[in-house]
Amino acid sequence: MLNKVALITGGAKRVGACIAQALHRQGMRIIIHYHQSEKEAKALCKQFNQKRPQSAVSIQADLQYASNIPQLIALATTTWGRLDVLINNAASFYDTPLDQLTPAVWHTVLNNNLTAPVLLAIEAAAHLQKMQGCIINMTDIRAIQPLKGYTAYCISKAGLVMATKSLALEWAPDIRVNAIAPGVVLWPDETSEAAVRLQKKVIDRTPLKRVGTPEEVAQAVLFLIHNASYMTGQLLTLDGGRSLAY
Repeated sequence: MLNKVALITGGAKRVGACIAQALHRQGMRIIIHYHQSEKEAKALCKQFNQKRPQSAVSIQADLQYASNIPQLIALATTTWGRLDVLINNAASFYDTPLDQLTPAVWHTVLNNNLTAPVLLAIEAAAHLQKMQGCIINMTDIRAIQPLKGYTAYCISKAGLVMATKSLALEWAPDIRVNAIAPGVVLWPDETSEAAVRLQKKVIDRTPLKRVGTPEEVAQAVLFLIHNASYMTGQLLTLDGGRSLAY
């Protein structure tokens, strides 16, 4: 995987940063997209470049606005003159009670979670095709099993699953397009009693009796890039069996 280039949206923190670290360890050059996490993005790039010079850059863009997407891909593809992997990781996750689901909220969630990944893929397609590259869309088990109070989020992630299948069909055999649907791999930064009770409930209802880890998601990404040459249009569920337990 030496010299391959990966663009990871939302790659500065949490799961995105873990994916970036795993790919960098495998010898890939990393483009970290961020919206507001400039400090974290630059710190991660500095860490990568200290280990291997000229191996990481960061690019800022607000993916809510489609007009920003061509420039992001243009900057990404001119950095090293190629693009091998696009990982659509950036997303908006917050509750959307139906009585508060205004058009503005709806468009924000759908733009970030569905429209942006599709437009990024389309914009990057010619570059990925040259390298026989791949796209990985980060979805959610909530694309399959909805979560009450999160209608817009669940719909956006379900749409991304169908986008994965449709784009895989459109671009075969030149670009493989797959998706990963994690369950809980990181808890929100909340330590209240209610949050602890909810965490215990989730673990109790998960057949493997634990939550996942960002590292396990990163390993799934590596599998899809490196070992899944005969796989496209597929959804890889990574939830410890949680979706079986409803």
